[in-house]
Amino acid sequence: MTKIFCVANQKGGVGKTTTAVNLAAGLAKLSQRVLLVDLDPQGNATMGAGINKATLTASIYEVLLGMSDVDSARVRSETGGFDVLPANRELAGAEVEMVDLEQRETRLKLALEPIVADYDFILIDCPPALSMLTLNGLCAAHGVIIPMQCEYYALEGLSDLVNTIKKVHAKLNPDLKIIGLLRVMFDPRMTLSQQVSAQLESHFGDKVFKTIIPRNVRLAEAPSYGMPGVSFDPSSKGAQAYIAFGAEMVQRAAQFAGPARAQELA
Repeated sequence: MTKIFCVANQKGGVGKTTTAVNLAAGLAKLSQRVLLVDLDPQGNATMGAGINKATLTASIYEVLLGMSDVDSARVRSETGGFDVLPANRELAGAEVEMVDLEQRETRLKLALEPIVADYDFILIDCPPALSMLTLNGLCAAHGVIIPMQCEYYALEGLSDLVNTIKKVHAKLNPDLKIIGLLRVMFDPRMTLSQQVSAQLESHFGDKVFKTIIPRNVRLAEAPSYGMPGVSFDPSSKGAQAYIAFGAEMVQRAAQFAGPARAQELA
């Protein structure tokens, strides 16, 4: 069964798009069929996958508004080895235009249904806010991957995000569950990072991924070349960590079954 996962965090600057793009590329290197859905009007995941957002003939904007279908809008990331449902600044207008549409919270879910069987994983890169776009991502997904830095403010934001996921689970998507928390931009030399990491493991247990993504310059450089870090410098510590994370995701997805129970979101 195809696994549909959101990469989400209401706090910006936590490596959310970096995680979405490099997880997609890491899974592709493991021979998985992957679609990356860019739900952020900034279109950073689109550019990070090597796709020029200025020359798109169709994007997720047209898909959400019913002017195109996913099959027509998806494009291939040659540098990453996966497909992309791209985004550009037009997507910002969808927030307003979707308000009066029928099934506004589930338009992405319905749009993906015809092509779900084409993929092993569909990853959705959500914008850093609880918006109509993020809500569409959460309603379409089986679970949420939460990238977070090991710092105090990240813990504060995590509480808000978990509450949001609980509400969507209760009212709109009973299948939704937290797949796991991914520690990113990790610097083992900082005592605070180690303390927050330990707190996460203590509170969330096996919901915390074993893989830890280190702070890595090569990952930050890769988007300017239109490549995932996994492809840009496969030997770098950051790329190796995301490939390991891809392997952990494949393993965890194999154990994934059934809708979430409310206590699993605590």
